[in-house]
Amino acid sequence: MDKQIIAIGGGGFGRNPGDGVIEQYILDQTGKEKPNICFIPTATGDNEAYKVNYYSTFSKLNCNPIHLDFFKRTPDLEQLIPQQDAIFVGGGNTKSMLAVWKDWNLDKLLKDAYEKGVVMSGVSAGANCWFERAVVDSWEKDLRVIDCMGFVKGNCCPHYDEEPQRRPAVKKFLKDGIMESCYSVEGNCALHIKNDDEYLSVDFGKEKNAYIVSIDDDKVKEAAFNRLSIRT
Repeated sequence: MDKQIIAIGGGGFGRNPGDGVIEQYILDQTGKEKPNICFIPTATGDNEAYKVNYYSTFSKLNCNPIHLDFFKRTPDLEQLIPQQDAIFVGGGNTKSMLAVWKDWNLDKLLKDAYEKGVVMSGVSAGANCWFERAVVDSWEKDLRVIDCMGFVKGNCCPHYDEEPQRRPAVKKFLKDGIMESCYSVEGNCALHIKNDDEYLSVDFGKEKNAYIVSIDDDKVKEAAFNRLSIRT
């Protein structure tokens, strides 16, 4: 069973509800005719409008969509998570989200599911969380690098082309030795990682990319991964 991460740099149903292009791609990776998928919107404090956008999108696709709340009565996680074929984690505050998950032991349950082939996906905070560390905007000022769950090796930075502070911050973290390299994902693109050693840029925008970014003699090197365009 493949271990899969689909880390989205920005976009998807949070911005364009009902579009469903990257969402269908995620469902397709499960190999199931009608997969179970669970949306986890912890990073926005279980925002209701975000959940509406989720259901307005996935209800049009051939799947069984549910969501997981932590700020209302929370279901039996040990029963819920293993029943899923895919997980989608929403954007928001990465640091706060991970703290809640750890307290509920969700990080360990997700890791078990990942090892068993459940497709792990998400946008922004939901992209960051799967890596060893990530560039986050959890604080009011300045981007910082924090530890994440480490399902896959390396560091992640979403919104690479969407927010003007992202590229300079990655360069600074590389130059300062805080990171040796960084997976940087543009908006309307996802980095699809299989078994921690196969990488693909999934473009659902217009020629969007994911990169492995490094620095050599103060010069930033952006090496784009092979790209699959799924926008029709």
